[in-house]
Amino acid sequence: MPNADINEREILADWVESVAENGDRAAFARLFAHLAPRLKAFLRRLGSADAAAEELVQEVMLTVWRKAASFDRRQSSVSTWVFTIARNRRIDLIRRESKPALDPEEPLLRPSAPLPADTIAAETRRDAALRAALAELPPEQLDLLQLGYYEGKSHVEIAELRKLPLGTVKSRMRLAFSRLRRAMESYQ
Repeated sequence: MPNADINEREILADWVESVAENGDRAAFARLFAHLAPRLKAFLRRLGSADAAAEELVQEVMLTVWRKAASFDRRQSSVSTWVFTIARNRRIDLIRRESKPALDPEEPLLRPSAPLPADTIAAETRRDAALRAALAELPPEQLDLLQLGYYEGKSHVEIAELRKLPLGTVKSRMRLAFSRLRRAMESYQ
């Protein structure tokens, strides 16, 4: 009987290699006829419903057709390779099914209420005032603020980039914030 098992393993491996090398539909049909019932029984034992098991068998065998070239008889038997694919597909299916559906009534998924017109107008005035205050900063202060807040550079990086002492970078930025704070006091 051990010779029969070895012979069957070799025949299955030959079929997969024939599919890989020649796209042999007859070899694939024999492989399908041999493996599909076993795969379905395996998936049913793992708890898949009959229809789900049928669908998974189809997916697994399609994967075998597409990935036949990746099979290596020195690494594993065809059965081990195919049943591993089946187990992984079933796990993928369970993961997809276990994700909760989105609740359309979830408050976080609803759009925010539109802002009142007076709020929009006030924010527009505040934004314009901030742009004007930025435009009035001395160029060396504005440059450092842009590096720090638009480009995300640290004080040390700015000092190295502009070849300035770290204390100079910090004091220029502090002066820039002080000017901006004074310009924006009426909007707080």
